[in-house]
Amino acid sequence: MRRNMAKCVNSSIHFMTTLNQTAFQLPGQTKYYKGKVRDVYTINNKTLVMIASDRISAFDVVLPKGIPYKGQVLNQIAEQFLNATKDIVPNWLLATPHPNVSIGLMCEPFKVEMVVRGYLAGHAARTYASGLRTLCGVSLPDGLKENDRLPNPIITPTTKASEGHDEDISREEIIKQGIVSKEHYEQLEKYTLALYARGQEIANKMGLILVDTKYEFGLYNGQIILMDEIHTPDSSRYFYLEGYDERQKQGIEQKQLSKEFVRRWLIENGFQGKEGQQVPNMNQEWVNEISARYIELFEKVTGKNFIKGNYQNIQSDVEKAIILALEKL
Repeated sequence: MRRNMAKCVNSSIHFMTTLNQTAFQLPGQTKYYKGKVRDVYTINNKTLVMIASDRISAFDVVLPKGIPYKGQVLNQIAEQFLNATKDIVPNWLLATPHPNVSIGLMCEPFKVEMVVRGYLAGHAARTYASGLRTLCGVSLPDGLKENDRLPNPIITPTTKASEGHDEDISREEIIKQGIVSKEHYEQLEKYTLALYARGQEIANKMGLILVDTKYEFGLYNGQIILMDEIHTPDSSRYFYLEGYDERQKQGIEQKQLSKEFVRRWLIENGFQGKEGQQVPNMNQEWVNEISARYIELFEKVTGKNFIKGNYQNIQSDVEKAIILALEKL
């Protein structure tokens, strides 16, 4: 069924323009930063305007082609989950004036990403398959198969690199090196596990399993604030709940909604972001397939129909929406 849906979506996006980058000069703009996926504008050194582009990255490398509607998918999923978790931890979001735009508080970010895993999948599975039984200082039991549920969710943090690869790091090293204070790190762990539990609860209601995800936090007036996106296909991995146990028993690959299928395609085509490797060609059919999967995940995880944004004047529409919103803040 997903394949038929993908074909239907593909036919309507075959020649679509994508929002790959912006270059605005906004009122009060004091800084501009281009991330792997987002363009971030600082306004008066106190507010951030974050534009979710259609760029896609894997293995910390931005791939050469944009994915239609991807930015909208990320931004609107993040908005929904930030609103659904603000009783756990305050977050940075103030407004979403356009499907691709979030405006929020400028925080001092902690220089780690809090990765939480409930299952042996992705990077953790590849590490485990190599024979290692420790990941970011966390011991893993013998006898696990790929995609098995872990005895308890584990936190496997990474350093937050401004360029290049994020690196695995242990809790002990983070505190020892003074990257995050012990007091703050312990609070980040509590927030991370609580957010993951909430995300898992919501996912289960939608017939999904939140396999793993990551969170970013910062300080605003001395208070820990949840930043950026949460529970999106770029930051998270989802399995279908129905049939999970049976697939594990039979050793069958799990049916999933995440960006992992892009990583696997790259690996199969000889690319893992290592020096000297070339990104394989992304033909239009493959680009459209990725777009269809992002839209499918949006509808499955939010329970809403995806309403495609208008790309006809996307640059000017985004700029106008931001300026109007900033005037109201």
